[in-house]
Amino acid sequence: MSKTVVYRARRFITMDDACPSVEAVAIRDSRFVAVGSLQEVMQVVGPNHVLSDRFADKVIVPGLIDQHLHPMLGATTLTTEIIAPEDWKLPRRTLHAALSPDDYDNRLRAAHQSLGPEEWLFSWGWHRLWHGELNRERLDALVGDRPTAIWQRSCHEWILNTAALAAIGLTKEMTEGHGLASDQLDFDKGHFWENGWMIVLARFLMPVFMTTDRFRTGLHQMVEYLHMNGVTAINEPGIYWRNEPWELYQEILGDLDVPFESTFMVEGRTQPVRGLGPSDFVPDAEKQVERGQGTKVRVLDRHVKLFCDGAIISQLMQMKDPYLDHEGNPDPHHHGEWMMEPGDLKKVFDAYWDADWQIHIHVNGDLGLEVVLDVIESAQKRQPRIDHRTVIVHFANSTEEQVDRIARLGAIVSANPYYPVGFADKYGEWGLGPERADTMVRSASVLRRGIPLSFHSDLPMCPADPMRMMSYAVNRVTPSGRVAGPEQRINVHEALRAVTIEAARSWRRENDLGSIEVGKLANMTVLDEDPYDADESRIGDIPIRTTVFEGRVFEVDPALVAQRSSLSEGRMDVAGSEVTMVSDHGCGCEVAAFIGEHMTSWGWAA
Repeated sequence: MSKTVVYRARRFITMDDACPSVEAVAIRDSRFVAVGSLQEVMQVVGPNHVLSDRFADKVIVPGLIDQHLHPMLGATTLTTEIIAPEDWKLPRRTLHAALSPDDYDNRLRAAHQSLGPEEWLFSWGWHRLWHGELNRERLDALVGDRPTAIWQRSCHEWILNTAALAAIGLTKEMTEGHGLASDQLDFDKGHFWENGWMIVLARFLMPVFMTTDRFRTGLHQMVEYLHMNGVTAINEPGIYWRNEPWELYQEILGDLDVPFESTFMVEGRTQPVRGLGPSDFVPDAEKQVERGQGTKVRVLDRHVKLFCDGAIISQLMQMKDPYLDHEGNPDPHHHGEWMMEPGDLKKVFDAYWDADWQIHIHVNGDLGLEVVLDVIESAQKRQPRIDHRTVIVHFANSTEEQVDRIARLGAIVSANPYYPVGFADKYGEWGLGPERADTMVRSASVLRRGIPLSFHSDLPMCPADPMRMMSYAVNRVTPSGRVAGPEQRINVHEALRAVTIEAARSWRRENDLGSIEVGKLANMTVLDEDPYDADESRIGDIPIRTTVFEGRVFEVDPALVAQRSSLSEGRMDVAGSEVTMVSDHGCGCEVAAFIGEHMTSWGWAA
């Protein structure tokens, strides 16, 4: 048996209501074996232990959790030329924001001029509200005959120039006859969105974009990035086997020296498209769980991810009231999109509900949320379930009445707290109007009803940095320095729960993760300051120097500690002080993976 190690600290914040703060813990064989005062812990462990004071001046919280992110997207977008509306602070490099169309054009031209004559230009982060309309014609003018593919900030849209379309051999005729996907593209403009962009990525763009080298480089960067941000557990809610680099996940994320675990969920959106019927959905999912068995990298049993409406960052969520133009009038040319038609969503949902699976549903608009709640209510009336924990994922737009329904139906919420911070200013001017924009992500309303609330980054849509996610929810300060929806701010304790115990609860893993309690995995994040005592405007900048994963101590490179907590020049963080911010998407997109699975049904050979 391994030796027991006793750690004492200035304070352990446990997230255990019965014992919220202690001075010592004991760890043996990857789990907590004692928690309490130093005297209480010593009485439990006896003489066979090692006493460590390495954390004596630190404040320690349960290992921070990112409830929902995308390794494939993080690995690919963050290795492109990033030209986004926010700064991206990545390990050993900070990529500054482009805040105007001129900024964008200048950055894209510079990237174009830096490449060799035969190279593709891939860039992620473009957004119309900051960078202006983008289409094939504008791209051709900027980069000429260099094949160029622009991935929109939400990951739900691509724009290709003429040279790129020619290079991949995609013609207008090839995009026709594919149902909903063919309605969600404009070939003449080189613009492909929601299901339409999957036509591009499938057989055509993936071979030149999602290469093994890009995945390998991106995954190694992501490991360092998550560690510098104190993350000890992540989940990808929806694995696309055809496109996900599962072997690389095992090799890189599963390495013994990676200080976090990675779990995945079955993705249910593509099952009808792949020709499966309702009786096939659950058996197909069970095979995926079996295929994804493992320890550090694995597919969770009896969890499935579904989709409702489009991306919030693209303003393609389905809204009850019309979208607005820049003068506040209804915009007849702007509407949301479905990622799963409501009938298909209900059909797949019911199959998993009846099989007693936990269902996680991506939804962004209040009309989309209405559809989701109707589906849940119908299933609950037909076959009542207790503690089903259906997760409302993203939770961008809602009404108070809908929050009441969430509570009555027994659903829970996993929200992205960045939406009002990153987008309320612009969406208040165009699309939603001030009231709807400022009330995005009604965190306080959720908690007032007693609904469990967790937070996620949806990387690459928000920084995979739980301390910054806490800050977004506590402060709700936009880049202009104002508070978006002050009545929806929550306190530090509630925000810390959302990135620890409530995140674990959303995965049904509260018996293993999320708090410092006897018997749980010994995951901890070590902070320089107590978040309860710190200036609330600075909690996102509290230095993180160390994490503990299953009892092993992992120091963060001091250079990364300094980079993460340093202030950037002339930028406003969520609390109105100078600092960098990272991106968000709010769509829960799940990239091109959908694609390979659609090839056969769309008549394309793999």
